Amino acid sequence: MTARLARRPLILVVAMVLALIAGVGLYWFQPWKLATDRQVDEALAAVPAPAGSSALPAASVSVSPAAPAGPTVVRQGEFVSHEHDTGGAARVILNPDGTHELELIDLDTSNGPDLRVWLSDQPVRTGTAGWRVFDDGKWVELGRLKGNRGNQRYAIPAGTDLEKLASVAIWCKRFAVSFGAAGLTPVA
Repeated sequence: MTARLARRPLILVVAMVLALIAGVGLYWFQPWKLATDRQVDEALAAVPAPAGSSALPAASVSVSPAAPAGPTVVRQGEFVSHEHDTGGAARVILNPDGTHELELIDLDTSNGPDLRVWLSDQPVRTGTAGWRVFDDGKWVELGRLKGNRGNQRYAIPAGTDLEKLASVAIWCKRFAVSFGAAGLTPVA
């Protein structure tokens, strides 16, 4: 009888430790996010299509003849997949007031814990070689990813040297891995 009573507290302690480990694991990995999507559909800048451009979907680019001094595309690129399947396009917009914005167009990636939008000086590499490179050099965080699907805009801080930041990454800060990235090629 004494042995049974002595085991009961041990079983209770083991159960509490396992429950604590499970709770921390659920918080850290947030596996439910892999099965949920956040759709964002912000209005994109109305810009004329750059000459010879085929990188962006035609539906997301419109011409505004009444505003020739309006926003212009200065850099753009297509997403490649890294840790998770990622598609869509990215472009940097120069506004008439001299500010810059990053637009993610038709973004389609997995949801995940602690996703951020980073501009980086690292080149985009395909496959697993590109998963963990974006925190190796200089980078600028534009904010948390607003949603894993749709169109979204992010202000680029004043003074950011876009000549030195050649890519955008959907970065999982918690696990230091890229979900996907796009090289930002200057538009002539």
